[in-house]
Amino acid sequence: MKKLFIAAFMFVSIFGTKVMADIKMGIILGFTGPIESLTPAMAASAELAFKEASDSGSLLGGKKIEVVRADSTCVDSAAATAAAEGVISQGVAAIMGADCSGVTGAIASNVAVPNGVVMISPSATSPGLTTLDDNGYFFRTAPSDARGGQILADITKDRRIKSVAISYTNNDYGKGLADVYEAAVKAHGIKVTTVAAHEDGKADYSSEVATLASAGGDAVAVIGYLDQGGKGIIQASLDSGAFDTFVLSDGMIGQSLVDAFGKDLKKSFGSMPGSTGKGAGVFAKVASAAGIDSSGPYTSESYDAAALIVLAMQAGNSADRASIAKNVMDVANGPGTKIYPGELKKGLDLLAKGKKVDYEGATGVTFTNVGEAEGSFLEQEVKGGKFKTKKQR
Repeated sequence: MKKLFIAAFMFVSIFGTKVMADIKMGIILGFTGPIESLTPAMAASAELAFKEASDSGSLLGGKKIEVVRADSTCVDSAAATAAAEGVISQGVAAIMGADCSGVTGAIASNVAVPNGVVMISPSATSPGLTTLDDNGYFFRTAPSDARGGQILADITKDRRIKSVAISYTNNDYGKGLADVYEAAVKAHGIKVTTVAAHEDGKADYSSEVATLASAGGDAVAVIGYLDQGGKGIIQASLDSGAFDTFVLSDGMIGQSLVDAFGKDLKKSFGSMPGSTGKGAGVFAKVASAAGIDSSGPYTSESYDAAALIVLAMQAGNSADRASIAKNVMDVANGPGTKIYPGELKKGLDLLAKGKKVDYEGATGVTFTNVGEAEGSFLEQEVKGGKFKTKKQR
């Protein structure tokens, strides 16, 4: 009798879970690979927004969200595409992701857009994605490297660097950002001594650093990934004494880098998308209450991407994929009541009444006409064993 009761309880519990999990949402990020130390907080931030909408009781009359995670690897387009196919086959309404530009473009072009599935990437920054043939299904809450490279060059100038060598990861992200950065620093009168690609996944980068060192420079700009080749370039530079000042792209900024090199990064600086506005402060409190460190790159953008998806569903009164695509821009750019992190129930309730919302979110979301964030940037430097924000750019 006891076994029968337990079996019956398990059936009711499982059945109840399935009933409550009405809407499936995909999260595709590089849980393995060159930014794997960043993605846990990114995923948790997106899931926080999905949970907030689920717990509100206001999403499409009380529907719940079930998250389906998948690994983009960040670098393997074939694996990322296969992962996306698996997620979409499970019937997800939309995807928060992917992360790195190459795999994001591959998923969008080969899987998401052909299947009419909205993707909102929190971190794919390649300028090439601006002209992606997406039929209105691809968005990104991170600004393009077309602006990011200019910002990084401005900071380099303000830090009084007179000459710089550039090392970039050999992919869409690295090459695109390196091109923008090189042109921008030259426009500031800074000498670029050499521009050289590096491959991720190597055990030793002494030969790459020897090439950079032979060209010289006050600093080396490392445009890459903190858990892969970019870290290797810094290690080999410090080991050989070639460079002690590093200009860091957004993919290089994260606590694991400081943990690895400590005070050796004291002369280094960089930038990442972000804001010091009202929404950023609100999100920091909301994230902290949920046990999430919001200081890393793209955590805010991940929350915002997920929030836009649920608000777009509510605006169209449907979890239909085409309806979500149709309404993302409306909830992102207003006009309407401004909605900040932790206020998704407020936004959902207003939309249910036919009112308009303007989602400001954690990053002051405003989309261009192609659905990418105009964005702002945070100048970063290492102090007290952590990356700290000097100011917003």
